[in-house]
Formats: sequence, structure tokens, C-alpha cells
Amino acid sequence: MWNLPNALTVFRILLVPLLVVVLLTRFSGSEFWGLGIFLLAAITDLFDGIIARRTDSVTVVGTLLDPIADKLLISAAFISLVELGLAPAWMVVIILGREFAVTGLRQVAHERGVVIAATWWGKVKTLSQIICVSLLIVNFQLGRWALLAKLALWVTVVVAAASLVSYFRAFWRRVAEAPR
Repeated sequence: MWNLPNALTVFRILLVPLLVVVLLTRFSGSEFWGLGIFLLAAITDLFDGIIARRTDSVTVVGTLLDPIADKLLISAAFISLVELGLAPAWMVVIILGREFAVTGLRQVAHERGVVIAATWWGKVKTLSQIICVSLLIVNFQLGRWALLAKLALWVTVVVAAASLVSYFRAFWRRVAEAPR
């Protein structure tokens, strides 16, 4: 149960409260500290999966904790950005709503013995979220490039919606239309 991939996942979970405190406490350089913490957590997400697969150390605990850690990190970051006035709440609700909807679809599919694997859209969604959050965190430092952060947020909302449609189609084909 306790291995390097799971330790990285737990470390990511432990970084979440630190990220929120740093983002919501204004001090000189807080944006850069917040960005560093967020990117460190995002990198642990990349490496825990790679290490688990390459070392054949995938565990039940890891498969349960990893998506929870991912959702905690993204939710905490986006909710903090709403609190800071850097992201409209309605856009964040769409982004986070997609996370919960896909989790629900996967749970229903799992209960029926069907695995709905991650798709290309899901990977693009994750990348767009990481880029978007990173840009929004340093939004004040971007100067005339601040528009790029807003554009990244719009792209993230569109990708989240497209990803949700993709997962819903997969669910519908494999679960809802399947004979019981």
C-alpha cells in the first residue's frame, strides 16, 4: 500500500491547504510561491501515474486517492481564484461541475462492470486547467499579457464542456444502451 506513487499522491493532498493559504494571503511574491506550489502538485500527478505503471506498483489505495487528490487540487485552486476575483464563479462552476459529473458517470459505469477510461479530451482538459490556473495565479504580474489568462479560462471552460460531452457519449454507448 505505501509506495512512492502513493506517497506522491498524499504529498499532493497535503500541498492543497498550503496552496490555499499562500494564494489567499497577500504578501510580496505570494503569486510566485502559489504558482510554485501549484506546479509542484501538478507535477506529482504526472509522476505518480508514470511511476506506478512502470514499476507495476498500482494499488487500490492509489487508484482511489489519485482522482481525489486531483479534484482537491483543481477545486482549491479555482475556488481560491474566485475568492481573489480572478475567475468568475459561473465559469468555475462549469469546470468543477464537469469534474463531479464525470466522476458520477464513472461510478455508475463501474457499478455495472464497465470501465470508462481516460480519453484524449480528459488529458487536454487537465493540461488546459494547469495552464489556466498557472496564468491566473500570476495574472497581476502579466501586465499587458493578462488577457492571455482570461483567454486560457475561456479555453478551459470550452474544453471542460467538450470533455464532458465526450465522457457522456462513452457512458451512453457502453452503459446506458447496453443490455442489462
